[in-house]
Amino acid sequence: MSGMCQSCSMPMSKDPTGGGKNIDGSISTKYCGHCFQDGEFVAQNIGVKEFQACCVKIMSEQGWPRPLAWLMTRGIPKLERWPEN
Repeated sequence: MSGMCQSCSMPMSKDPTGGGKNIDGSISTKYCGHCFQDGEFVAQNIGVKEFQACCVKIMSEQGWPRPLAWLMTRGIPKLERWPEN
């Protein structure tokens, strides 16, 4: 598995679940298991800025320094999930 999740930008190689699950149960090669389950996004009806803030919060809770977490999420609006941005 290579690349990054096209929702949150986490390296797919770091996904402990091996990738999100498509509706048919197969592994998604585009989205990680944190973002995508049973063929749907876990966080639905959320804007990209709000999603970035959630990612920064989660990363901070996991011990990432907040400025580094913010830096790591700056590219999220350019990912496939967020075409409107």
